[in-house]
Amino acid sequence: MIRPCWELAKRPEFADLKLWKWAHMLGFRGHFSTKSRSYFTTLGALRDARRTWRTEQTRAHAGLPAPDPSTTVVGHWAYLGTGYSPGAALLAAHVWHSKELERQFAAEGGC
Repeated sequence: MIRPCWELAKRPEFADLKLWKWAHMLGFRGHFSTKSRSYFTTLGALRDARRTWRTEQTRAHAGLPAPDPSTTVVGHWAYLGTGYSPGAALLAAHVWHSKELERQFAAEGGC
């Protein structure tokens, strides 16, 4: 089937199909056709449908009520900074100092 694809790709009426480009995929057995925007679906659409179905399946299995369409859930993430807050930094320094004293004590032959 690869050779006919190469032969048909040489014809001007099939040039826009780019058969030569896809001839190597004939034995792939994957989902190559869904990765193109020129087809009726995309892998993103399939993932969304699978996520929706799995969420509904899990919700039903757990016995949770159906979501209320009038309720809006807003998820918002904001970058607040890196590192400890001043109080947490003081606590972390104290814990580190205590552990360091324990290590030194054990290294010097303590109990």
